[in-house]
Amino acid sequence: MHNTAYYQNQRLQLENVALDDIAAHFGTPCFVYSKNALEQSFLAYKNALGDRSHLICYAVKSNSNLAVLQTLANLGAGFDIVSLGELERVLLAGGDPNKIVFSGVAKNAAEMQRALEVGIHCFNVESEAELELLNTTAAEQNKIAAVSLRVNPDVDAKTHPYISTGLKENKFGIDINLAPQIYQRAAAMDNIAVVGVDCHIGSQITEIKPFIDAMDRLLALVDQLEALGISLKHIDIGGGLGVPYQNESTPSVADYMSELLPKLAGRPQTLVMEPGRSITANAGVLLMKVEFIKSNGEKNFAIVDAAMNDMLRPALYEAWMDIQPTSLNSSATAGLYDVVGPVCETGDFLGKDRSLAISQGDNLCLFSAGAYGFVMSSNYNSRPRVAEVIVDNNLAYLVRARETIADLVRGEQLLPETDQG
Repeated sequence: MHNTAYYQNQRLQLENVALDDIAAHFGTPCFVYSKNALEQSFLAYKNALGDRSHLICYAVKSNSNLAVLQTLANLGAGFDIVSLGELERVLLAGGDPNKIVFSGVAKNAAEMQRALEVGIHCFNVESEAELELLNTTAAEQNKIAAVSLRVNPDVDAKTHPYISTGLKENKFGIDINLAPQIYQRAAAMDNIAVVGVDCHIGSQITEIKPFIDAMDRLLALVDQLEALGISLKHIDIGGGLGVPYQNESTPSVADYMSELLPKLAGRPQTLVMEPGRSITANAGVLLMKVEFIKSNGEKNFAIVDAAMNDMLRPALYEAWMDIQPTSLNSSATAGLYDVVGPVCETGDFLGKDRSLAISQGDNLCLFSAGAYGFVMSSNYNSRPRVAEVIVDNNLAYLVRARETIADLVRGEQLLPETDQG
């Protein structure tokens, strides 16, 4: 199920480093990523696309650590961003601005200005109002903004409602039936260059059919636009495949491409993809320590030092993520545990009813934590955000220092003292 961590001599390790050694050296909780797993996940897309004209834009929202972005930039990755902060991260990590697509429903003028200044590949425009603002902003800079309209193909991705994005009731994109008239409007604007079409039907999709349905609808639109005299340079199918969290059967990237690419045969457009989770999720783990074992007669609890502020997915999406001890403890008796954190919320759990043979003080590993882990973490309960580490073969590098109390209160100040007399 997990393509990264494995037991050797009863100790869990990532690449050639024991996770217990990482916990001892860097402390817990901490996120740990495999550089090799990141590279192999990206190359699965690159290799499956072969000599087809393509641009693989890694979705930065999945994991925006600078060293993760650097690793992918070094392989020639493009980037899918949704904010000014993500744009600046990509630039700091050595990403090529000309391989950046800017998604998101609420881009503001300052974000547009900066993206135009550095010369991004294109804006994925999500509304007519955004198109108007972008045209005005580009005119002020005497620039031409390359644009792809994000259309909503109304395809049911059959995924969690919070991460489904391609239905009519979702906030994303432009109704595909209204798209031709908006494309014509865009093509008539002085500071807009229409270059592509984009859709994104959702995240954690574990079957190929919804993507194929979406592509069929995109291609029909491409042909309709061609008849109107609007020729597109690229077709963006959006996010990548879902990943196995709990032994789900998921298609390989090669299987996906073997069904998708024939649809594009004879078409000149570049294929753009925006995978995120499928590159980072199973390349990372979250290490945590069992602080206390508690039983109330009905339930056993493993109270750990990680919490919902460190890994929100179980609380937010009721996501199931595998949890295993970092060392197989022959002296502990297996029991059913809820793995819970220190945050003062009943929703603060990382796993429920897990069979674990553990003792107080043991380290646990939460798998598939490389996507939507650290990026969604917060300082709730005034908890410093945790460290991030990347393993490269037999070396472990600290790529984000653990926050301190000083970091927590930076920018805050007390009110001035006043005379109460």
